[in-house]
Amino acid sequence: MCNKFAFVLLSLFLACNAAFAGLNGKVERVIGASGINSSAVTVSVKNVETGESLVQIRSKQPMIPASTQKMLTYPVMKDVLGADYKFTTALYKTKDGDIYLKLSADPYFTTASLKTLIKGLGEKSVITCREFYIDDTIIDSEEWGEGWQWDNDLNPLMPRYSVYNIDGNLLTVVIRPTMKGSQAEVRLTEFYPVTFMNLVQTGDSDNVKMSRKNNISPDILTLEGTVKRQVIRSFPVNNPKRYFMMRLDEQIKDQKFDYYGTFPSKKLAQDGQKTLLKEVSHSLESAGADILKNSNNYVAETVYKIAGGKYKNSTGTVDAANEMFMDYCARNGLDTSDIRIVDGSGVSKNNIMTSDFVTTFLLNESKKDDFQSYYETMAKPGEGTLRNRMLYFADNLRAKTGSLSDVSAIAGYLKTQKGNLVAFDIMINNHKMSNNKKKILEEEILRTIYVNY
Repeated sequence: MCNKFAFVLLSLFLACNAAFAGLNGKVERVIGASGINSSAVTVSVKNVETGESLVQIRSKQPMIPASTQKMLTYPVMKDVLGADYKFTTALYKTKDGDIYLKLSADPYFTTASLKTLIKGLGEKSVITCREFYIDDTIIDSEEWGEGWQWDNDLNPLMPRYSVYNIDGNLLTVVIRPTMKGSQAEVRLTEFYPVTFMNLVQTGDSDNVKMSRKNNISPDILTLEGTVKRQVIRSFPVNNPKRYFMMRLDEQIKDQKFDYYGTFPSKKLAQDGQKTLLKEVSHSLESAGADILKNSNNYVAETVYKIAGGKYKNSTGTVDAANEMFMDYCARNGLDTSDIRIVDGSGVSKNNIMTSDFVTTFLLNESKKDDFQSYYETMAKPGEGTLRNRMLYFADNLRAKTGSLSDVSAIAGYLKTQKGNLVAFDIMINNHKMSNNKKKILEEEILRTIYVNY
């Protein structure tokens, strides 16, 4: 009887090993046929229900995760802040006749939001004040992440993030054609002290290049090329606080509020000696979709710091947020000895992950009560960063992509043809192959898993 039981166990063990070797081998062959150096590719695939490892290819080799890191940082932010968290910017009047604008670093705050708040003064018949303070203590004043590329600072996907967030911290320039061969017309949609070196000509095509030499003059931008039709470009504000203060000053004047002083920073006291005049709020739920579906770095970094501040019950910093992340992993039994995290979005190449760690993290999240919400917040084929990718998988895939120069990655959950739900991570750190070839390999690997498991 014992021999028979031992034989059954051995048979099961051999069958599992054969299945692992079979799928692992198939994925290895796909990587080998891609032309991409196999040492630059790591893969980990695990069964969500059983935790069984299905594919492990260099899965403990440290790699750069790029924006797939958002899949890991977002649930930590949500855990600390709470699903019902709101970014609330509020206007108060104290018993001493002072006005306080308490900032929330709301990534969705706009000039229209500011106008709504300042209107609260007139609505409450407040026509003047002794001092107008700004409480800007929710996060620190650092606006750029560790290891972020300085030459990427005109990328509209990479605006500086700040407690003074407003209008996405972006400026919009409109470039209009005039007479063929003549200089194009250039204007900003909102006033800001920027000088354009306008070298754009009206021509037969739309091809505009924008550049800035921060080490010489960050307020001078050079525009070169040609335009045939109107071209609209967005680019990051180089000083979010200055932009915010200009918009605030405009709204104060528009409301004919009797105040001509400065707007010093001062923390609002927690006592009850104040009256709420007006507030504007936006939900964390919107941020979840922007972070996981649209890979919005500006939103991810802001919320990461805000959550770090709540975790430490202090002003939010990246260090506090990183400590928050490591603590979350420790509380969930995740080994962080082979990872390094320096931001919330994965923009920095100083971030290090392993594919095995990512899939272990995803397995852990699948056991949580709010897993379905997490799962549905990710992009599926046809939306977000998967708008034109992975259409073959239809509704069977939920994933987060990642792209940096030399780096492509994808991680998430895949329901296979046989109905098995797997967690997967693929990271490709290779500088010789185009991003397009890397993305093709990612899809081929996922197709192999989808069809064979």
